[in-house]
Amino acid sequence: MNVRRQHISGAAMAAVAALGLGTLSACSGANAATGNTDKFDVVASFYPLEFLAEQIGGSHVHVTNLTQPGQEPHDLEISARQTAQLQESDAVLYLKNLQPAVDDAVAQSEVKTKIDAASLTSLEKHGNEVGGHAASHDSSKNEELAGLDPHIWLDPVRYAQVAKGVGAAFAKADPDHAADYKKNTAALVKKLDALNTRFKDGLSGSKSKVFVTTHAAFGYLAERYGLTEEAINGLDPESEPSAARVKDLEKMAKADGVTTVFYETLVSDKTAKTIAADAGLKTDVLDPIEGITSKSRGKDYFSVQEANLKALQTALGSK
Repeated sequence: MNVRRQHISGAAMAAVAALGLGTLSACSGANAATGNTDKFDVVASFYPLEFLAEQIGGSHVHVTNLTQPGQEPHDLEISARQTAQLQESDAVLYLKNLQPAVDDAVAQSEVKTKIDAASLTSLEKHGNEVGGHAASHDSSKNEELAGLDPHIWLDPVRYAQVAKGVGAAFAKADPDHAADYKKNTAALVKKLDALNTRFKDGLSGSKSKVFVTTHAAFGYLAERYGLTEEAINGLDPESEPSAARVKDLEKMAKADGVTTVFYETLVSDKTAKTIAADAGLKTDVLDPIEGITSKSRGKDYFSVQEANLKALQTALGSK
């Protein structure tokens, strides 16, 4: 057998390696695939769901994130290795309609526990301008998700609702550790409730209620705290604004006392800086927390949200 292996061509070996990588990785290394570990193996589609899985699962889970740090989640393409990871897992946690490649892979997989975060709270349709007050338009399971804003994790209240659903799903799929999942979920929800209170109190005395972003990711947050988000682009962070939209934003900024144009860490700040320079405004980071990198103002969801709160307080003239 060893002699025969020596005569396999380099190309053939590469092909074998490519085909077997996912399966072999599933059984080796702390950073390898999720399958066949002695824990409850969870594949999460991107950071906010990875964070939930880790916080709720604690020492009982092994979590693999399909989206690498610094990678724009919307652009994710599933590799053969990641498909194998998915197949070997005990559960997959994803947000339908955010990452089409993940949706397709989940639909084709035989994973027993599939948890769609979008089904655990309410979603709304948001355009470039979002604001007013928190609303709750529950979507039925069969409602078409296209056009609905997926950025539910930026609203601590909706994120807590998702956490409760994930905790219940973990407890059902892994009943031996149900008590710990329930306890961990309660602790996480308590922290999210406290974060909600800090946002509510911290933004209540704002001189201005309008903020400008490059990416329409903060609609739920704006609604929750009585603010209005004016986005240069829509839900797609890579889209280019029209000249008319830019002109409207400049007029609006003067009328509403806007001081700052916010940009995010995973997308170029060129558009934000150009508009800010033309309108005589400052720029700052408002992080949609789609991933944690060295550029993030914080090491996890909570610390980045605290940084977001401070940035909004400064820009809006809060007490």
